[in-house]
Amino acid sequence: MRYKTKWLGVTLACAGMACAWACGGSTHRDTGSGGTGGGDAAAGSAGTSNGGTGATASGGTGATSTGGSGGIPDGSAGTSGAAGSGGSGGYIADAGALGIGGCSADPPPGAPEAPDPKPYSGGSCPTLPAAWSDAGPSHEITFKSSGKDRIFMLVLPDNIQPGEKLPIIFLWHWLGGSAKSFYDKGDVQNAANAQRFIAVLPESEGAYILGLSFADMKWPYDVTQTPARVNEELTFFDDMLSCVSQQYSVNKNCVASVGVSAGALWTDQLIGQRSEYLSSFESLSGGVGAPGGTGAITIKPWTEWKHPIPGMVLWGGPGDQCVLQQFAGLSHNLENALIKDGSFFTECVHNCGHAEPPFDPPSGYTTYAGLWQFVLDHPYWLPKGYSPYVAQGLPASDPPWCDIGPGSATPRTGTCPPPACPF
Repeated sequence: MRYKTKWLGVTLACAGMACAWACGGSTHRDTGSGGTGGGDAAAGSAGTSNGGTGATASGGTGATSTGGSGGIPDGSAGTSGAAGSGGSGGYIADAGALGIGGCSADPPPGAPEAPDPKPYSGGSCPTLPAAWSDAGPSHEITFKSSGKDRIFMLVLPDNIQPGEKLPIIFLWHWLGGSAKSFYDKGDVQNAANAQRFIAVLPESEGAYILGLSFADMKWPYDVTQTPARVNEELTFFDDMLSCVSQQYSVNKNCVASVGVSAGALWTDQLIGQRSEYLSSFESLSGGVGAPGGTGAITIKPWTEWKHPIPGMVLWGGPGDQCVLQQFAGLSHNLENALIKDGSFFTECVHNCGHAEPPFDPPSGYTTYAGLWQFVLDHPYWLPKGYSPYVAQGLPASDPPWCDIGPGSATPRTGTCPPPACPF
């Protein structure tokens, strides 16, 4: 793990039993125990975790004071104090081969969980292929959504085990791309096998500015898109999530949206409209418009969320421009909204303009392992503003031009891939 802790804007203001589940100890320890409850208004002691130290729970008053929490699920509960109860054991799961793996843990008692998906709008879901199908684990699915034939690719990891609950990552393609091109460039099948997730890659049906056939923005993120067109795309997301969740053993507390360019601009709209179902997001050369903006290709502004979502905001530096869009400015707009909301995010600046992000992972990782690992490390039930990365630093699979919080990234230097507008 790289150890970076520049993020100073994340503060957990919790007290009593709220901290007992919210503030676990080191996520990379093997054992842990809760701290001792404090008396009267004193704080409970910190939990221990195999040489590390858990967070200290704030003291309440009288009988409400609690101890700190321990390191991971097999940590024992803390002991009772003179006037309070002991803290709980920690809650983030064993690190695993590629990182922290928080989505593999069960939510602690009392933690918020994602609601079940909405019912499929088309009635009965079509039968989706099994992982062992002769057609292979990756499939193009056509089904009805909002009365239209819509298409998405479904990627399943090999050798799904009984009882294995899989995260779902939605991957929205760029202006000149397709579900298949995202699948190919992202090496999605190998990534799903290595890091154990289901990928859903929607195919755009088009989003035309002012109805002009030559002005297809792919997804409905600009201000000319009608509410009906936006709702149609939101229903498409709902229907895919519903049908995939019905037929596979999924982790509803680990559902993420990842988009590139046009797909990122749509992801940044989707998270405002469907935040209650999403655990994290990644915006790769995307962003949101400024409130009150005008113009034919003006991007819609940020929509306030119902549920806090940690994210990754990535762009290609000041030269990241395509189809009249300045992605550095749009990404900064998004960051400002996240700061206002108090949400955790990492910032990545590769300085290669509007081009494929030049990830260079360590040996043994797929190219974009860092993207998928962010999703796996941020389950739905984490408290607002919290990330295990604050204490532990970014995973080794993340590039060195990423860091935690606004203005933190050290822009990449060196040779770049060729520009890819309309990437």
